[in-house]
Amino acid sequence: MALKRNSIVLSELSGMESDDQLISVVPAEEDDGEFDGVEGLELPLLPLRNAVLFPGVVIPITVGREKSVKLVKNAYNTTKVIGVVAQKNSSNEDPRLGDVYKVGTVARILKTLTLPDGNTTIIIQGKRKFEIEELVSEDPYMVVKGNVLGDNFDFSSENEESALIDSLKETAYKILKLNKDIPEEARTALDNISSLSFLTYFLSSNLNVEVRDKQKLLEIHDGRTKVTTLLEYMFREVQMLELKNEITSKVNFDIDQQQRDYFLRQQMKVLQDELGVDSPDREIEDLIVRAEKKEWPEIAKKQFDKEIQKLKRINPAAAEYPITLSYCEFLLDLPWSEATEDDFDLKKAQKILDKDHYGLDKVKDRIIEYLAVLKLKQDLKGPILCLYGPPGVGKTSLGKSIAKALGRKYVRMALGGMKDESEIRGHRKTYVGAMPGRVLQSLKKVNSSNPVFILDELDKLGADFRGDPSSALLEVLDPEQNHTFVDNYLEVEYDLSKVLFIATANSLDSIQPALRDRMEIIEITGYTVEEKIEIAKKHLIPKQRKEHGLKGKDVSFSDASIRFLIEGYTRESGVRNLERKIGAVVRNIAKSVALEEEYKKSIGAKEVEKILGAPVFDKELYQNNDIAGVVTGLAWTSVGGEILFIESSLNPGKGRLTLSGQLGDVMKESATAALSYLKANAKKLDIDQRIFDKYDLHIHVPAGAVPKDGPSAGITMLTSMASIYTQRKVMDRLAMTGEITLRGKVLPVGGIKEKLLAARRAGIRDIIFCNKNKKDVMEVDEQYLENLNIHFVENVDEVLKIALLDEKVNDAIEFDLD
Repeated sequence: MALKRNSIVLSELSGMESDDQLISVVPAEEDDGEFDGVEGLELPLLPLRNAVLFPGVVIPITVGREKSVKLVKNAYNTTKVIGVVAQKNSSNEDPRLGDVYKVGTVARILKTLTLPDGNTTIIIQGKRKFEIEELVSEDPYMVVKGNVLGDNFDFSSENEESALIDSLKETAYKILKLNKDIPEEARTALDNISSLSFLTYFLSSNLNVEVRDKQKLLEIHDGRTKVTTLLEYMFREVQMLELKNEITSKVNFDIDQQQRDYFLRQQMKVLQDELGVDSPDREIEDLIVRAEKKEWPEIAKKQFDKEIQKLKRINPAAAEYPITLSYCEFLLDLPWSEATEDDFDLKKAQKILDKDHYGLDKVKDRIIEYLAVLKLKQDLKGPILCLYGPPGVGKTSLGKSIAKALGRKYVRMALGGMKDESEIRGHRKTYVGAMPGRVLQSLKKVNSSNPVFILDELDKLGADFRGDPSSALLEVLDPEQNHTFVDNYLEVEYDLSKVLFIATANSLDSIQPALRDRMEIIEITGYTVEEKIEIAKKHLIPKQRKEHGLKGKDVSFSDASIRFLIEGYTRESGVRNLERKIGAVVRNIAKSVALEEEYKKSIGAKEVEKILGAPVFDKELYQNNDIAGVVTGLAWTSVGGEILFIESSLNPGKGRLTLSGQLGDVMKESATAALSYLKANAKKLDIDQRIFDKYDLHIHVPAGAVPKDGPSAGITMLTSMASIYTQRKVMDRLAMTGEITLRGKVLPVGGIKEKLLAARRAGIRDIIFCNKNKKDVMEVDEQYLENLNIHFVENVDEVLKIALLDEKVNDAIEFDLD
């Protein structure tokens, strides 16, 4: 309520004549009745912006608009009677008849006051309600014609009227008690009002509600409804005041609690100083001292200063304090400018790489090239290398050797099974338990901004509802972007361009194409048997002897025993299983040494078989060419190259094709394409067309439990079919690989080095390759090509000319074509 306003008005009117004073407290129903029953009353209309005048109530009005000033002067000098209405929109500077409510109050101007700022204030008293009927004139101000209205406050029972008066006063007293801004004089004014109608008007005028709600009260004619509506508004105000007071008391309590906490913290600070214990202020001071000595970018310094200022304002007991403290410490711990100095002794680097890893010439050459350019330029963005190859070939351990060769620190991050993008970019500080990404955590751990950073098992990254970490790595592994890498936790750009990133992967298929495009792919193929022997002699055997507490004189391996271990007990591209088997042999020797038993110090093939048992794998060897339809193919597997046999047979039937041996879709398509080519060129190959309709063809690839797929068996299948349909022998000790087309073209395939080595191990003398694979053969060391006769072909006719002999096989089939 706003009772304060009317109390001030009453005090300002104290100098007026006595009959005017009575107007403010006498109810309208008891006035002189000059407007009772008046119809067609012409009134100058005064619009009010934010007020509603009620009958019997005195209010001051400040008049500022030009039209309103003219109206007040003319009315005060004549009848002193005006019509007062409320505007529908308070921002309207020049309201028309449609812009004001139709029900207003007939008022008498009691007094005019001229204020120092030039504005005019009038004190008016409401007389009776009226309703606008029509507009008489608009110039110089609105004049309207209206009818005087009355409210029905007649009650059949005096008790009901008294009850309503008591309810209104009781609620008003509650408001006075809750609102400390209303002076005590207002209670006296309420005590002096005994008329229900005037009490209703008085309280309605002072009620703290919107203009539209006051207008609603003014327009209600029924006294009982008017009082009930007023009580609803007053109850609402009581509730709002109670809530406000409750909030205020809570705030005061919190302030008192903060003052108490401050006092206790000051006491605790004194005690900590006496005991020599670090206080929160001491922690902050230590951080500031560290920051002054830190060499870092200006943007990082500004972020630190901002967070430190915030930390000083936070209560150490607040939950936000340790979060901000950890963030400031992380900013300081990051190696912004700390870096190791590169070792540019290229010959020394080459020796380290050669000592730690046998072979891998491509990778070593690439690292030496990087060092050479860095030595000349002194500033080079770190390349993004991806070492791609089968398991166990030394991709990860190569990273350690590179770090040693460069004189840099080494850090490794395993990506296998990672599904959360936040592992790379970090969490925002707003989350509970927020942490920086593992990239920045790793750099903090090694305290270097230019380490050799191994991203292990890049192809094993996953993705789920928490994000796609491979997409987050796009920024990390882009040489054009990673100098401004932004971690969600850090929120400041960090330069990753000095880091030498080396990713490892077993397969490129599952790596996102955009991510693969940002890296330099270096393929590491499997080791040959000869390379594995050298690796075992130089690295694996000495390592296992050392791990098992033996010396060189305690045990030695011959080349034959190592070859027997490789071919009989392991089948892999790398050397991981080979190391385990060597470990098993050395462990057995260690047991004999510990028990002081007699044993043979020089390990041969017999000793290996005695310790490890019978060989697990049989080496595929070439079989003779006495049977038609059996051709030797070459295949690439994850554990190296192998030979395989394609077998074809014919049976009387209706020309059906059957494929077996757990073949993949691509291999099945190769068989279909080969058969179609044979049918189309049967005449050239001297094959009777009737054979295709009267005999069923069955093609089988042995080792049926092993899945097989790929296009490289195309020419092998074609040669097998041509041999079975013509019953001609295949060249002795011949193997082949290549893809075919329906036109008879031979296309290149991959894994040439592994296939060559597999052919060599199996005793093959002649090999057929596509002419476009000549460049791959040239990359193979010449020692592995000795005693091999390699034929390069462009079409199927050349293949069959080389592969098929004119001689028929023994027990050739006599085709029944009748």
